[in-house]
Parts: sequence; structure tokens; C-alpha cells
Amino acid sequence: MKGARRPELRLPPLEPWTEGELQPDGDYDGLEFRDADLTGQDGVGARFMDCALTGCAVDGTALGRARVLDSVLTGLRGVGTHLAESTFRDVELIDARLGGTQLHGAVLERVVVRGGKIDYLNLRESSLKDVVFESCVLVEPDFAGASLERVEFVDCALREADFGSATLQDVDLRGAAPLEIVRGLDRLSGAVISTGQLLDLAPVLAAEWGIRVE
Repeated sequence: MKGARRPELRLPPLEPWTEGELQPDGDYDGLEFRDADLTGQDGVGARFMDCALTGCAVDGTALGRARVLDSVLTGLRGVGTHLAESTFRDVELIDARLGGTQLHGAVLERVVVRGGKIDYLNLRESSLKDVVFESCVLVEPDFAGASLERVEFVDCALREADFGSATLQDVDLRGAAPLEIVRGLDRLSGAVISTGQLLDLAPVLAAEWGIRVE
């Protein structure tokens, strides 16, 4: 089992972002977005490099195909943030409070998600490589059709997860408590779980395999 490589972030001195409105295909380099209300703004295709986003509201923010590189995102909050087909590389997402975040078709590489709670996270058909979910709560995350390589769940609640048609390689689920999987138990080849987790999943496995337990 190969462990995930974590990002090594050293942000340069940052300039405050003062524009007030994101722009499609905008180029943001070395900026600090602090307590910005980005609700409903259109930043499709934008690039964030060496940036810090702290305490920002991202309700319905359109960031499809965005590239977020070497950046720290802290205390983001919002529902229905659109990040489909975006790229996150060398990123820390800390203490997020998000719901219905659309990340289908996204690419995540060397990403740490630490703390916070994310409901209904859509990662369908996405690619996750060297990703760590740590001390966070994921409610009904959707990994259907996704590719997960060197992904770790550390002290993390994973509730009603969907791994249908996903591909897993070196995925460590031992730190997930609870570990609840509603679809895709047959896709867990390439993952490691604990003995206790196996016992917890036994009723679901028995039902999926048509085994009657009396």
C-alpha cells in the first residue's frame, strides 16, 4: 500500500484581491481573497496560482474548468458551487462547509481536505491521485466512475458513499469511521479496510451477494 504524497505549500507574500468580481478565464496570481462574497459569480476557466481564499462565500459560484494550483482554501462556505472539469493541484482545503459541490470530471492531485463538512459532493468520473481526506465529514459523496489512486481517509466520516463503477488503487479506508458504502462494494479491489470495518459492512455484502443470514 503506497501512501498519498501531500502538497508542500509555501505561499509567497500575497496581495489583497480588490476587484470584487471574478472574471471568466481570469488569471489570479499571488492574491489573497479574504471574506469575499463570490456568490453567483462567473469565474469559468479562471486560474488561481499561489493564492489564499479565506472565509469566502461560494454559493452557486461558477468555476467550471478552473485551475487551482499551489493554493490554500480555508473556511469556504456555500451550496451548489460549480467546479466541474476543474483542476486542483498542490492544494489544501481546510474547514470547508459545502453542500452539493459539483466536481464531476475534475482532476485532483496532491490535495488535502482537512476538517469541515461537505454534503453531497459530486466527484463522478473524476480523477483523484495523492488525495487525503482528514478529520472531515463527507455525507453521500459520489465517486461513481471515478479513478482513485493513493487516496487516504484519515479520522474521517464517510456516510453513504457511492463507489459504483469506480477504480481504486492504493486506497486506504481504514481511517474512515463510520464507513458507509451504498453502491460499489464490488469495486473495492485495490482498497484496504480494517477487520472491524469488514464486520460492519458484512450485512451489506451479504445482501449484495444474495446471502441470507439467519
